[in-house]
Amino acid sequence: MTDSVKAQAGVRQPAPRMAKPEVHAAAPALGWYTDEVLFGECWERSALCKRDRSLVTVAALITSCYTAQMTGHFGRALTNGVRPAEIAETITHLAFYAGWPCAMSAVAVMQQVFASNGVGLEQVSPTTSKDLPLSRPLTTQQARSVAPALEEFSQRVLEEDLWQRTELAPRDRSLVTIVCLIVQSQTEQLTEQLQRGLANGLTRVEIAETVTHLAFYAGWPRARAALPVLEAVFAQSGLA
Repeated sequence: MTDSVKAQAGVRQPAPRMAKPEVHAAAPALGWYTDEVLFGECWERSALCKRDRSLVTVAALITSCYTAQMTGHFGRALTNGVRPAEIAETITHLAFYAGWPCAMSAVAVMQQVFASNGVGLEQVSPTTSKDLPLSRPLTTQQARSVAPALEEFSQRVLEEDLWQRTELAPRDRSLVTIVCLIVQSQTEQLTEQLQRGLANGLTRVEIAETVTHLAFYAGWPRARAALPVLEAVFAQSGLA
């Protein structure tokens, strides 16, 4: 039976081997699931393009500080069309949402991957926030907060500077923020960021597929825990 006949008959072709030989040797079932299901099925689904899948995966690894897995996926991201400046900016953005230690750990891996792929640092945007608004007196609402300085930093640094930077499109900032919150199981923060993501151009299908993809990288419990929040936001937005 030829490949075309097999395809028409619904016979699935063997997926290329993506898991390392030592994985197949030590945990053959894990190797099989990696090749056949994760890369053979999930990564091939059209509901999310491979460029976005790479961005989602990179964001999940940065959030989790999984440096051992970053090398391969940073390289894959470059191959799938994520620009070097976008990888660097994703790390910068996630410093605020996943924490500085995770971001700093990712920078070292990024530099190694860029060097091995012939990516010069001139391809990483050198812009810094020279016009960052100065610290200002607290508003009445901020002053009433339990942590007024946090409220002031949130408005001045995150909203008026970080989210305004052009190195990463607003849609992509929303995407990596949503990923970070799901990976961290921060479902109470997820509603606002899902609404923002829809406003920034993410579609219902893309968000749902992002959660599906994350099941493989953050675990099924975290992915499923996000579903009620998605359902509520989609219903409120008329997308149910």
